[in-house]
Amino acid sequence: QVQLVESGGGLVQPGGSLRLSCAASGFTFSTSWMNWVRQAPGKGLEWVSGINGGGSITYHTRSVKGRFTISIDNAKNTVYLQMNSLKPEDTAVYYCANSRTLVTTGWVRADYWGQGTQVTVSS
Repeated sequence: QVQLVESGGGLVQPGGSLRLSCAASGFTFSTSWMNWVRQAPGKGLEWVSGINGGGSITYHTRSVKGRFTISIDNAKNTVYLQMNSLKPEDTAVYYCANSRTLVTTGWVRADYWGQGTQVTVSS
């Protein structure tokens, strides 16, 4: 079955950096879109970044453009999110999720999603 396991979150000061990782299994990683989706306290799911299976196409939501970078390692079935210049408004639980195409809105948490990884940006 599909498994998605996120790691790499933590507490960081504004302006700091974190690198999130997501180990995936149970589906054809190289032909799926991989995404990072976050949920801030008291808010719904927000799509953050997406990358195609080949790693040649990436998209980011406007609020993180220039600060976040998504990448994949197909040999390891792992997707990463490098987050720089972090802001307090980036505080959220970050989930990785697969999709057949690029999906930027309307995300609903699937049963097989992992627990996510908490990112807290605070001084």
